[in-house]
Amino acid sequence: MVNPGRPPTAFETRVYAACSAVPAGRVTTYGAIAAVLGISSARAVGQALRRNPYAPDVPCHRVIAAGSRLGGFSGRAGDTPETRKKVALLAGEGVRFTGVGGLCADPGLVMAAPELAARLSGAGAPLGGAAGEKVTTAE
Repeated sequence: MVNPGRPPTAFETRVYAACSAVPAGRVTTYGAIAAVLGISSARAVGQALRRNPYAPDVPCHRVIAAGSRLGGFSGRAGDTPETRKKVALLAGEGVRFTGVGGLCADPGLVMAAPELAARLSGAGAPLGGAAGEKVTTAE
């Protein structure tokens, strides 16, 4: 993870709460988290997770790209040491991929937005932000 050198923003805190609702052995997508938070930018979710100062307590390795693809990890994509670590972490939880960057071998393990929202509402976690909240992704 990239240490942002600052406390998490309100948006990042909401992303981390959503990510924390994904149990071991399951994954969700950047887009599903964005949908649950009421924003349209899966990329903003990825940027927030890239800055996750709470890993592994906030299990950002459980968030994958659209189409059940692995996606990046620690701000890196492709066949890198970071993405191989993501594959290993997920494999240790029973989630298998068809190689680095491949597809989730069991698409039934991917939590869609409605299931994620239900888990969040059951946990009392904050879902959306204030109406019209501007999402910022400080670099």
